[in-house]
Amino acid sequence: MLESAKKWIVETDWLASHLDAPDLVIFDASWHLPTAGRDPKAEYMQEHIPGALFFDIDDLTDEKSSLPHMLPSTVKFASRMKKMGVGDGMRIVVYDTLGLFSAARAWWTFRAMGHEDVAVLNGGLKKWKAEGRETEDGPPIKRTERHFSPLLNASLIRDIDDVKKVIAKSSAQLVDARPAARFEGTEPEPRPGLRSGHIPGARNVPSQALINDDGTLKSEAELARIFAQAGIDPQQPIVTTCGSGVTASILSLALAVLGQTNAAVYDGSWAEWGADQSVPVETGPARELA
Repeated sequence: MLESAKKWIVETDWLASHLDAPDLVIFDASWHLPTAGRDPKAEYMQEHIPGALFFDIDDLTDEKSSLPHMLPSTVKFASRMKKMGVGDGMRIVVYDTLGLFSAARAWWTFRAMGHEDVAVLNGGLKKWKAEGRETEDGPPIKRTERHFSPLLNASLIRDIDDVKKVIAKSSAQLVDARPAARFEGTEPEPRPGLRSGHIPGARNVPSQALINDDGTLKSEAELARIFAQAGIDPQQPIVTTCGSGVTASILSLALAVLGQTNAAVYDGSWAEWGADQSVPVETGPARELA
């Protein structure tokens, strides 16, 4: 198994045996598409892994942006972490209720803020509960405030101008995590006011194709095969994208497991590109490889 895989993914039995480790912080980073009609914070209060804090993807954002849950400023992120008692030198494990969906976004956010000691719980709360493991309810125990030193890792973040340059210079592979029907433009976007289709030249690797039925990430061999079939070379520069930057992070996590630890996320994703009438859009399947 790759060193990176050990670093970025932890199993439920490992977490169960480390729940009381003083330097470990667990986050429930559950989030759902607007169409799901679910309240992840309320669900967290009803049931979470013992000791877990809640990572609020909708709050930990750039409130000055009109786009959904854009990366917050380093100052805001550090302030929120400090208040929750999360500081430098701590090991962080993130999970979500679906198995592997929004936890990858929290994983990417910590890395974008310069905190590399972060891993995703393989299978999340779904697998944890299926194994009959203990959960708790209510608010977390108040932790002592800790100093969190953010250091923005710009290599993991791309904006719309960066993506325009990628297209112009073919300087990186673009890979879109949305379902094929949305990528091809045959199914409308869940957010109103967005065009249908994809960024010109992008490949399509639907994020759910990387996940087993039990919510765990597929094996390295399967991940490598899926990316190869889509025409993606994990050894070359990659920018991931999706609807709003959440499932793109699943692709970046899977690529990190394969050794490509710098797969950047286009934070604005289709919520930005699809709304901007000045940028081009393609429809139909991904272009044939030359």
